Amino acid sequence: MDLSMLMKGKQAWETFKQNHPKFPDFLNYIKAKGLPVDSEINITITYPDGQNVKSTIKVKPEDTQLLNMLQGLMG
Repeated sequence: MDLSMLMKGKQAWETFKQNHPKFPDFLNYIKAKGLPVDSEINITITYPDGQNVKSTIKVKPEDTQLLNMLQGLMG
């Protein structure tokens, strides 16, 4: 990954935080509390036409390394 891509990502994240100011607080809470094994992550997308798509992830021991890496990327 080159430096310009990192800078674009940082700028996009700053814009996202301005557009959705409560989301960073949500992530900070999760970062502070952690995501222990057997936690569930529920994701729901509601499309403008009303269609819902849902997924549930139950955190496994081998998931923690990836989740920690993602936390590091988010800052």
